[in-house]
Amino acid sequence: MTTRFLRPPLTALAVSLSMLGSGLTLAAEEMDHSAMGHGSMPMDHSKMNHGSAKEPMETMDHSQMGQSHEKAPTMDHSKMGHGAMQGQMEGMDHSKMNHGSAEAPRTTSRTPIPVLTDADREAAFPPLPGHKVHDSAINSFFLLDQLEYQDADEGSTLAWDASGWIGGDINRLWLRSEGERTNGVTEDAELQALYGRSIGPWWDVVAGVRQDFKPESPQTWAAFGIQGMALYAFEAEATAFVGENGQTAARLEGEYDILLTNRLILQPTAEVNFYGKNDPERGIGSGLANAEVGLRLRYEIIRQFAPYIGVSWSRSFGNTADLMRDEGEDVEEALLVAGIRMWF
Repeated sequence: MTTRFLRPPLTALAVSLSMLGSGLTLAAEEMDHSAMGHGSMPMDHSKMNHGSAKEPMETMDHSQMGQSHEKAPTMDHSKMGHGAMQGQMEGMDHSKMNHGSAEAPRTTSRTPIPVLTDADREAAFPPLPGHKVHDSAINSFFLLDQLEYQDADEGSTLAWDASGWIGGDINRLWLRSEGERTNGVTEDAELQALYGRSIGPWWDVVAGVRQDFKPESPQTWAAFGIQGMALYAFEAEATAFVGENGQTAARLEGEYDILLTNRLILQPTAEVNFYGKNDPERGIGSGLANAEVGLRLRYEIIRQFAPYIGVSWSRSFGNTADLMRDEGEDVEEALLVAGIRMWF
């Protein structure tokens, strides 16, 4: 009896819920979204009973809803009130807005601005002199690289090696001289006068004449070559000579300064001479004639004046050595030297 009386009310409740779901679907299809005013629908979500809606949703028959969301008409957003808001923004008069209210107040300096006269400007900014053109000036330099005493087998010897120039930065007249005197007698002496022209920051080409005074009778040579500083420290000279009687010669020279301290300097030197043909009168043979190397230690009391001590070694080669042996002279010699080096 109890089951029979309870079943009809449950059946009636299911039918009512099904009809309610169908009614909601039809209402959603017929709803006109264009008439919805988003601004006039203040919804209080706090008063919505989410729990009461959950129970009938669980008993709804979704198979009869027929996916009604596909049948929903297209929403017309132009009627949702955005156009009116945009019109209000465009109608605003920005020219009446007070943007300057946030700016800092302007202050006026109480210090008067001085008025400069021409005399004041000349005193503050005097006219500057023009720059000097260095290549137009005439300068000079003289270096007595070696003036030394040598203790040779034949007796005491005074030797010298000097060079100098006069001119500008590009064109110069160069003078070179070297020789030696033994026991008061000049055994070897020469003088060179060369025109030099700069071809770079460190190198010059030279051309001119060389005059030999000793040994034997004087002889004149035409000279040309190159000189400069290799590797920013090694001073080098390479000169070729052509004599009066078709004699040819070449000379290579070099020296290098090694700074042991700011004033104590070690200087190695080297010189090599070549000749094109034999000259028995002067004791010169063809080919490599002789070579000389030295090592000198100097102390610069001032930059322009420095005493030094050292050693020098020389040797003759080839035909020149044979001619010296025939004269009974030594082909090799080592000497102790002492001298001064100065420039101005």
